[in-house]
Amino acid sequence: MVLPIYTYGQPVLRKVAQDITSDYEGLKELIANMFETNTASDGVGLAAPQIGKAIRVVIIDLDVLKDEFPEYKDFRKAYINAHILEYDDNSKKEAMDEGCLSIPGIHESVTRPTRIHVKYMDEDFNEHDEWVDGYLARVMQHEFDHLEGVMYVDRITPFRKQMVKTKLKAIMQGKFRCPYRVKAAHK
Repeated sequence: MVLPIYTYGQPVLRKVAQDITSDYEGLKELIANMFETNTASDGVGLAAPQIGKAIRVVIIDLDVLKDEFPEYKDFRKAYINAHILEYDDNSKKEAMDEGCLSIPGIHESVTRPTRIHVKYMDEDFNEHDEWVDGYLARVMQHEFDHLEGVMYVDRITPFRKQMVKTKLKAIMQGKFRCPYRVKAAHK
């Protein structure tokens, strides 16, 4: 089922999400719905707060980038109780334009480390502790930020934040258009 995406200004997007247990009711269905919602919205990732749930569940689907990044063919994963343990201070930082399904119509350059250390559970609640780099590390940082109540516009320069302030206010007031279902803050 395609779920509405909560947009900028919704309080759930600013909450720190909670870890869940393997007996979380309807988890498999929730993950399936998140993948379906992400696909319908042309996203590469979706965090549970973006669908109104303050829990630590993220899905990432990089298969859509397989032409540009062949290594991501069939890459569709769920991350449960995901946490970034550390950022590799020795890796370079890279600026890249980012967008967000919760902030339709705005794309801004965000500088992030290219390598991170993460810990998470997969869909079967097997624990993973690994270093991740490249484009996947960027997507993880963006999506895992949602679990901390952080949005990518919090990471742009003060000048750029001032430049998009009017657009962000319009999103909070529900004055925007996008091609997928949303739940705007004003409603």
